[in-house]
Amino acid sequence: MKYDVLIIGSGAAGLTAALALAEHKKVLVLAKGGLNTGSTAWAQGGIAAVLDAGDTFDNHIHDTMRAGAGLNRQETVEFVIERAPRSIERLVELGVPFNQDGLDGKGGDLHLTREGGHSHRRIVHVNDATGWAVQEALLKAAEANPNITMLAGRACVDLITGRNAEDYSGSGRVWGAYALNQETGEVETYTATATILAAGGAGRVYQFSTAPRGATGDGIAMAWRAGARVSNMEMMQFHPTCLYNLEVKNFLITEAVRGEGGHLLHPETGHRFMADYDPERMELAPRDVVARAIDDQIKRYGLDYVHLDISHETPEFVTGHFPTIHEKLMGLGIDMTKGPIPVVPAQHYTCGGVLVGLDARTDLPGLWAAGEVTESGLHGANRLASNSLLECFVFGEAAARDILGRWDELLTPPDIKEWDESRVTDSDEEVVVKQNWTEIRRFMWNYVGIVRTTKRLERARNRIRMLTEEVEDYYGHFRVTTDLIELRNLLQAAELIVNSALERHESRGLHYTLDYPETADVARDTVLVP
Repeated sequence: MKYDVLIIGSGAAGLTAALALAEHKKVLVLAKGGLNTGSTAWAQGGIAAVLDAGDTFDNHIHDTMRAGAGLNRQETVEFVIERAPRSIERLVELGVPFNQDGLDGKGGDLHLTREGGHSHRRIVHVNDATGWAVQEALLKAAEANPNITMLAGRACVDLITGRNAEDYSGSGRVWGAYALNQETGEVETYTATATILAAGGAGRVYQFSTAPRGATGDGIAMAWRAGARVSNMEMMQFHPTCLYNLEVKNFLITEAVRGEGGHLLHPETGHRFMADYDPERMELAPRDVVARAIDDQIKRYGLDYVHLDISHETPEFVTGHFPTIHEKLMGLGIDMTKGPIPVVPAQHYTCGGVLVGLDARTDLPGLWAAGEVTESGLHGANRLASNSLLECFVFGEAAARDILGRWDELLTPPDIKEWDESRVTDSDEEVVVKQNWTEIRRFMWNYVGIVRTTKRLERARNRIRMLTEEVEDYYGHFRVTTDLIELRNLLQAAELIVNSALERHESRGLHYTLDYPETADVARDTVLVP
């Protein structure tokens, strides 16, 4: 099946690129699950942009660089932040119903909230479910566009390169992807003149994560296997406040609860403990600082969780700002207007990924990438809250613009070999996949979590080596399933995270190691070369 452009991923980055490209080209969008099951729809907080009279681009740039512990690339930070207001305008044009100022919510100006690490109010939002509103608007526009085809239930196995051509070529030129049709069980061949990776992050490598079920590092692993460099994979962001509830996994309590005055408290003494770690910024310190503080409290005092409390505000204020969270918690017997919320840190965002430039190009000709799958230089050693959706819009646009600008130079895909299943059988050992999946996520949480040591990282690497042999043997003998594809990619992503962490002999941002507690004078990216 041939298209002008293939986009892998149906979140904010992928659909932004699709809408920009579809004015001139035929676009195919592949989603592993449903079209709205990626990370975009889960984003509660909002989108950061300089829209307040007292705010400036320089302020937003400074906050981003400070949160990123100096590892950000200044040109990328400037590039994204200067394009933020226009991105918000386009979303308004698409019908995203951002909250407005004024008592009736119709004041004409967008309501701006504030989150940790930001020096000003600059977060536009739709209550506490911004991502869902954005996803709905983008999907609606894409579904109405005759030049965009969207297919759900397609798990990409690998990128197609010159090695897969009928007339074999050793070039790393990307011509599309092989994808498993989850309905038929067949692996289908999708070729295109240009391919955009927008497949999200690798959060499910960890036992506790706020990421959706499908965030298994697929795009990063596929790009690495095809020959692209990846960068800063050790910079794995842990959200400080995930709901602690044994029945409900992965429910995030947005940053904005702290931004609007929530306090972090020791659950037994009631002590507001951020005063001991960052007395100046308290709960508004960046995520890495807050997550480490909570982790320290839990380990030091043998706690299961800490408390996040905003019940000192009026019930009207709380339910007005956080209707989704309030409703969800009430269903679990927790009334956040009257008492605290039990919270723990959980993996939240992959700051590293496939290396891209300002044009969203990867190392591989024919392959662009945007969003959480990439390392663009925006986030550095720690993502500033609400810069992630912004990155999706700006780099989705950048990819589309670069592809359209270079279209006459791009070649038509050659004849590509179909997927070969002649030497494999159906698996009778699914338990192997489930066991290995569980094992990876557990040792990554224990050995490669918020606080690391060289010994723990080496233990993780040894486990990965053993499991890689087992998984590759399994992959070579049995037909692919979504679970097997994800396991293979999880293991690849885990290896990249561990190898990157072992390369960095300092503590910076999200990478904190007891063996190298100091921060080096010069900030350097960890770049892994296939």
